[in-house]
Amino acid sequence: MIDLYTWSTPNGRKASIALEEMELEYNVHPINITKDEQFQAHFLKISPNNRIPAIIDQDAGQSIFESGAILIYLAEKTGKFFASSGAAKWSTLEWLMWQMGGQGPMFGQAHHFLKFNPGKAPYAEERYSKETKRLYGVLDRRLADVEFVAGDYSIADIAIFPWCARFEWQEVNLNEYKNVLRWYNALAARPAVQRGYKVPDNTQEIPVP
Repeated sequence: MIDLYTWSTPNGRKASIALEEMELEYNVHPINITKDEQFQAHFLKISPNNRIPAIIDQDAGQSIFESGAILIYLAEKTGKFFASSGAAKWSTLEWLMWQMGGQGPMFGQAHHFLKFNPGKAPYAEERYSKETKRLYGVLDRRLADVEFVAGDYSIADIAIFPWCARFEWQEVNLNEYKNVLRWYNALAARPAVQRGYKVPDNTQEIPVP
C-alpha cells in the first residue's frame, strides 16, 4: 500500500496519474497548500523541502519526495512505463529531466506572473511567456517524430502532461501546436489519467483545448 501526500497541482497529479496507470493501491492524504499545510511537522519528516507530492511505500518502509524521484521509484517498483536499459531508458530520462528542469519551473513562473500577478511585472510576464512558448515549440517538434515523448508511453509523458493541462493559465493556445494537441488529447482520453487528475479533488476536469 502506498500513502500519497498530495494536492491538486501539476506536480501532485504526476504521482496520482502514475499510481493509477500502474494500478497500485494507495491512500490519499490531502495537503492543502493554500492553508500552508505543507509546513506541518509531520509532513516535513516525509518531505524535507515542504513540497508535495510525497509518498510512503508501506510495504518497503520507504518514503520518497520530489515528483521525478517518485515517478522513477514507482516505475522501477512495477516495471512499467520506464525501460530498464538502452536508448529507451535514456530517452525517458532525458525528457523527464527536461520536464523537471525546464518545463515545470518555467511554466510555474508563467503561472505566477500571468495568472496571479498580471500587470505587476511586465518584464517578467514577457520573459516567462516567451520561454513557455519556446518550450511548447520544443515539445511540438519532438512529437512530430514520435507518438509519445520517449517513443513509447512512459513516466516522461506522465510528468509533462499535467503542466500542459494548465495551458489556459499560461495564455497558450494548444491549437497552435498541432503535435502537442494530438498528444494531449490522447493522454486526456486515458481512463487512468482521468482518474489521477481528479486526486484529491474529484470535481476538477481535464481542460479541453
